[in-house]
Amino acid sequence: MAYRRTPAVQQRLDAQREAIADAAVSLLSERGYQGLSIAAVAERAGVATGSVYRHYADKSELMMRIFRSLCGREVDAVVAAADAARPDGAAAQVAAVVETFARRALRNPTLAYALLAEPVDAAVDAERLVLRRAFAAAFEDALRRGVDSGDLTSRNPALSAAALVGAVGEVLTGPLQSGVAATDTVPELVAFALRALGARP
Repeated sequence: MAYRRTPAVQQRLDAQREAIADAAVSLLSERGYQGLSIAAVAERAGVATGSVYRHYADKSELMMRIFRSLCGREVDAVVAAADAARPDGAAAQVAAVVETFARRALRNPTLAYALLAEPVDAAVDAERLVLRRAFAAAFEDALRRGVDSGDLTSRNPALSAAALVGAVGEVLTGPLQSGVAATDTVPELVAFALRALGARP
């Protein structure tokens, strides 16, 4: 007869998995991707190293899951900001997305650098592509409405959205890596985005 986990055992394993994920996020925020190891995650979570491997095959798989979760949270935040700004028009939505993304990134630069630009395994880098596409989709929706209303002059909203995601990420990479950003970084980034999209003053 095959072994079936009892609810109590499953609950304990679920709690352990959550503790491991929390520990990984904490270490990623402190040390970045390169500074994180399975042994350090196990120690922070208060479990044996083998317990981490019971849930994840290796660091790459653990980080893929963590990236997916964290990126989903960030996408949700910018989509919520865009939705809140919708009554004020497409330019306001674009500004809200850029500002929300940049301010959240600069609030935790080590974590944001790990998510956006730090050298990582190929499998983890694939999760970044998902993040970029999701952010581009948030921009593209606002851009299409802006073009339709005449508030924005972008001729190709999909291309403009992808370019905007790339530009925002590139501008933030330096400050995130150094942990130091000028006070005008976010306002200048918002202004640049609006100018690039031909927003009406």
